[in-house]
Amino acid sequence: MAAVAALGLVGIVPAITAPAAEAHGWVTNPPSRQDNCANGATSFDCGDVKYEPQSVEAPKGSMLCSGGNAAFSVLDDNSKPWPVKNVGSSLDVQWKLTAAHNTSLWEYFVDGKLHQTFDSKGAQPSATTKHTLTNLPSGKHTILARWNVSNTAMAFYNCVDINVGGTTTTPPVETTPPTETTPPTEPGTCTATKWSASATYQSGATVSHNGRQYRAGWWTQGDTPGDGGQWGVWRDLGACDGGTTEPTVEPTDNPTTDTPTAEPTDEPTTDTPTTDTPTEPGNAPAWSASVAYAGGSLVTYQGKVYKAGWWTQGDTPGQGGDWGVWRLQSGTTPTTEPTDNPTTDTPTDEPTDEPTTPTETTPPATGDKKVVGYFTQWGVYGRNYHVKNIDTSGSAAKMTHILYAFGNVANGRCVIGDSYADYEKAYTADQAVNGKADTWDQALRGNFNQLRQLKAKYPHIKVLWSMGGWTWSGGFGQAAASDASAAAFAKSCHDLVEDPRWADVFDGIDIDWEYPNACGLTCDTSGSESYPRILKALRKQFGNDLVTSAISADGTTGGKIDAANYAEGAKSLDFIMPMTYDYFGTWAAKGPTAPHSPLTSYPGMPVNGFDSSTAIAKLKSIGIPANKILLGVGFYGRGWAGVTQAAPGGTATGAAPGTYEAGNEDYKVLKTACPSNGTIAGTAYAFCNGQWWSYDTPATIKTKMDWTKQQSLAGTFFWSLDGDTTNGELVSAISSGLK
Repeated sequence: MAAVAALGLVGIVPAITAPAAEAHGWVTNPPSRQDNCANGATSFDCGDVKYEPQSVEAPKGSMLCSGGNAAFSVLDDNSKPWPVKNVGSSLDVQWKLTAAHNTSLWEYFVDGKLHQTFDSKGAQPSATTKHTLTNLPSGKHTILARWNVSNTAMAFYNCVDINVGGTTTTPPVETTPPTETTPPTEPGTCTATKWSASATYQSGATVSHNGRQYRAGWWTQGDTPGDGGQWGVWRDLGACDGGTTEPTVEPTDNPTTDTPTAEPTDEPTTDTPTTDTPTEPGNAPAWSASVAYAGGSLVTYQGKVYKAGWWTQGDTPGQGGDWGVWRLQSGTTPTTEPTDNPTTDTPTDEPTDEPTTPTETTPPATGDKKVVGYFTQWGVYGRNYHVKNIDTSGSAAKMTHILYAFGNVANGRCVIGDSYADYEKAYTADQAVNGKADTWDQALRGNFNQLRQLKAKYPHIKVLWSMGGWTWSGGFGQAAASDASAAAFAKSCHDLVEDPRWADVFDGIDIDWEYPNACGLTCDTSGSESYPRILKALRKQFGNDLVTSAISADGTTGGKIDAANYAEGAKSLDFIMPMTYDYFGTWAAKGPTAPHSPLTSYPGMPVNGFDSSTAIAKLKSIGIPANKILLGVGFYGRGWAGVTQAAPGGTATGAAPGTYEAGNEDYKVLKTACPSNGTIAGTAYAFCNGQWWSYDTPATIKTKMDWTKQQSLAGTFFWSLDGDTTNGELVSAISSGLK
């Protein structure tokens, strides 16, 4: 699977986490600049940030309102008439977090000068975190608020414009949200339990509050139903019978996990209207709050016909304005049956996911060797790496498989990891693989739709949904506890991967369990047979679809490979991927410096058995055939600072600085920032300005590909696409090296 900086230390290392892709949050009171944009409180167009106020994410340390994220650079423009909030010298700053992530420090700067900090010491914050700022200077100021996630190199940025001791608010702009937010007057049936500020609710949970019924759009705790308008977590479902009576029973089912499920993984098998043949407006059934509707479904409500933009249940037609799930199709329902089938009744506003004239592509000329690469869902944020980049870099034409990282494993089930990146994010025409902009009402957006377009252009590519990773492996042990739990886990994974909205996107599943019966972010004690148990269940559930797995590459005696029955597990797999990288790094802050992905052992290596050839020989020795094993390559380097010698084995003072994480840097940066000037054990290293880095180059990749062919391995996999150059030179080196 991955480098630490991307949801997981994948080969050996015990204690570094990676970006939590679903992390989102912003300041709502006083309203931050992005909050004002989202609520239509500006007199100018804010661009995309009005749709994603929660997504202003960038590497730590920036003093810009956008954090340096080019997609939201409008936030940095101080010449614009940003609304100003009148406040006192003491101010409560309210955050809304749509995911609770381990947090280090909250920082508040007033006009660029650090004013106050709050240390969370790595704890997970409340969804409605609040901090009190004191002794604010009088006058107008801009506060920069930075939320630093403790286990990644990323932070979330917000700027708030205030007037301390002021009596007027500027500028005078319309503050009414542009979309319809008036609750429906038609009373609903109030069957939900009473909302509680102390309870946690997952996506889809229903509650009652002040005589009305609401549904949660995502994981939440402490968000009051009715607050937040169109951007609030709670969707108003209508008045309860009688208008004011609420149940007095407290919620009985408080979710026991903080992991958001983001979207139901099991589509209802009853009441869901068929979408194979679109219903004509004149025949559309009456909308029902209890029925689940797939994208494209037509209903009638209060004499009007509406079309569902995506899967929905309980969302009242006519609510939500331009961004609501229901799109008005006609003003009134026809009172007579149409006499013939008009051809325009078939919905035509869904985008065509395949190009009108797809470009013919030729499968990579690597024989039967596989070229497999990870695409990280969170790469669309700080790294600004999208599915289209796989195409424009030339990498798609040279790859055989893409591993989409990651889905979450929680409570013994496969669940969505980041619904926004996965299938909600809208792409403009210039960002899309097929050159067509997403529309508000299409059934699928985000990375999944872009992968669909990529497969249309490159039909040879297989896409697998990778589950787990360093951060999201905690639920595997529960899944593997028994044959019954393994079967339930496998079914949940199949239901998720084969969800009708994106079933055509994926060709199978990849399991990145870190690590069975051993320690990763947490320690698993499920036993050596837990790994083959879940793989057997997955193979039974997925049939002839692909089932693969990334595993430890710890070749030491009594190490992670010895902890689980990988030989038995491999029998259920199409191929297996030992993560032959991250052997050495700055978790040993003082050194000795050593290459993180050595192909072979070498004299003076800090730990015997921490090299690719030893790990793969060990896998062969336990009966895993060579033609199922792939060699792993990292598209990044690991480095130390305070080093005085060029040769490996030197001492250091700590981690070298990195763009996203100290001690870690993408190849595309290192190739010019610190060019390699030596090789050892089949990989490269670089010594520059007191820093020592190890990483693979096109030349060392050729060496590794020659070795892969000599060993009759199945091919190569790599972590990850966003670390390569814009012209994909490392993928090219793998592809040409395997020919």
